Amino acid sequence: MTDVIIVGGGPVGLLLACELRLGGARPLVLEAATGAERVSRSLGLRSLNARTLHSLELRGLVEPLAEAQWRMLDELAAGPEPDRSDMVGMMTELLRKGVMRGHFAGLPLLAQDGTAEYVMLKQHRIEAVLAARAAELGVPVRHGRAVVDVTAHADRVVATLADGERVEAAYLVGCDGGRSLVRKRSGFAFSGTPATMTGRTAVATLTGPGVVGSSLRSPGGLVNLSLVPGEIATIEFDGGPGDASSGRDAPVTAEELAGSLRRVTGEDVGVARLEAGVRYSDNTRHADSYRNGRVLLAGDAAHVHSPIGGQGLNLGLQDAVNLGWKLALVARGAAPESLLDTYTGERHPVAARVLRNTRAQVAAMRPGAQVDALREVLAEVMALPDAERHFTRMVEGTDVDYAPAAPDPRVGRFTPSLTATPLPDAQAATAEQAGRPVAELLRDGRGLLLDLSGGAGASADALAGHRDRVRPAVADMPQAGGGSLLVRPDGYVAWAGGSGLEDALTAWFGPAARGRRRAGTVR
Repeated sequence: MTDVIIVGGGPVGLLLACELRLGGARPLVLEAATGAERVSRSLGLRSLNARTLHSLELRGLVEPLAEAQWRMLDELAAGPEPDRSDMVGMMTELLRKGVMRGHFAGLPLLAQDGTAEYVMLKQHRIEAVLAARAAELGVPVRHGRAVVDVTAHADRVVATLADGERVEAAYLVGCDGGRSLVRKRSGFAFSGTPATMTGRTAVATLTGPGVVGSSLRSPGGLVNLSLVPGEIATIEFDGGPGDASSGRDAPVTAEELAGSLRRVTGEDVGVARLEAGVRYSDNTRHADSYRNGRVLLAGDAAHVHSPIGGQGLNLGLQDAVNLGWKLALVARGAAPESLLDTYTGERHPVAARVLRNTRAQVAAMRPGAQVDALREVLAEVMALPDAERHFTRMVEGTDVDYAPAAPDPRVGRFTPSLTATPLPDAQAATAEQAGRPVAELLRDGRGLLLDLSGGAGASADALAGHRDRVRPAVADMPQAGGGSLLVRPDGYVAWAGGSGLEDALTAWFGPAARGRRRAGTVR
């Protein structure tokens, strides 16, 4: 019996499936492409910012991702030494030194002390890590299973596959990208602004006397030689690639890429061989809501924007960690459906801010003397400590506040990094050690009632009826502000203080356990 169908087996769909399974729900992932097809489309590099890494650390996923990045960097080191005057050579050096935090319109944001939290990988390597975790959790992932229709009913959702098979579940989540069939079939509005640029990324062999190097300020746009040998990307501010009728969906050709390179760089260059290529744009659109009854959206299905700034994948992964525990509670019958309304309420404003800043980054990347001057002024502003802090928090995703009007500023923010000792827990197989990072205490997918005052905060007895969803712990050192924190499974603080805990538990984790049944599960 399936509780949730996830349409799309990319990073967002896989992480959502893991979160659902960890929360006790039974997901099924349907992915149209085969594994080999997904690898062939894995062009360019994807960045994971600080907040995404914080979220993944809650599940023990940062270490395998970091190891994959270091393997990639070691493979690059075995090849030709990069030219450090080139943007790619500079990026490699910054990654190795641990100072890269991200960038805004190509203007780097650095941690001079080497403590930056930032990972860059090809997408299929990120998917491999998440797929391995999904397999560990027993999540079924079916490749080569294209969904061609979605029908929502009062008590279930039906996905129709290309071969005519029909699959039913209580809920369905579209993680199927910017051209989401789920979104189109389910009546979500998707408004925004049309494309103004055309990007191309390809694996190609160049010819001709012209020399091509990475540059953000080429005469006709942007050119980037990827950290991955053989990959090259261009961006032209030409009004966008048009629609399907004008050939937007046609394969990228060697002639097309060569023409783009000549226009962007002004160099006499050709393309002798093209193995694979993709187009993209700054088409920027946003679903009006992320939920329509039993159908929900996450990732690019809910919001699309320019890839400049590297925020898209992070935005989608954060959707997954926000939605997963909530939908699991609802699917288990532990919480009412109204909990799902907080998904749009919390994530929609975050995406709106990202869409705004990516539009600004596109404007600051256009060629021309006026934009050159704008970038010089912007670089001066970003060098000011307060401004640097603002831009860094924006691109790292650490400025997210899900409850900006809360009386206690800790509510709505990510949990502080500290160590704590878990109190006796009937669900723990063995006695647990003291002094564990809070991230580890959240690893089983439950929430955490964290006493910050050395034992004088909220009592673990307050969790009666919620111990299957929340575990108690005491911070090893009393913290400023004192009291207790109710930390959600995604690491964000749901409640802080000394009164109102019972209401907060009910609001975020459902009523106390009394022989519940799985709500809306299709049998």
